[in-house]
Amino acid sequence: MKYVLLIHQGDAPTPYSDEWEKLSDDEQKAVYAAYQEINQTPGVTPSAVQLQPPEAATTVRVEDDKTLTTDGPFVSTKEALGGWLLFEADDLDAAIELASRIPAARMGGAIEVRPLVER
Repeated sequence: MKYVLLIHQGDAPTPYSDEWEKLSDDEQKAVYAAYQEINQTPGVTPSAVQLQPPEAATTVRVEDDKTLTTDGPFVSTKEALGGWLLFEADDLDAAIELASRIPAARMGGAIEVRPLVER
């Protein structure tokens, strides 16, 4: 089964945040190393791009056939998507175990594990 793991940053520090600067160099290196380990896990296809902060988003809606845009994310910044990866796993338990190793999950964020529709 293939799963997408959606990384919701929540309060987890990112290199764009003031909280990141409060981490020691060793803590920052440990976060980078943990993500690198996740990306090298067999079955993982990491996203090939890095998302800019949620504040850089433009939200698009269509109402009465008119395209409306709003600067910034539609959701609150704490709920914003920070990244994603694909994981081909034997079962949901394996995907949950991988999600538990993603640094954002233990630093104030959350990981949404969602199976892909296979056609």
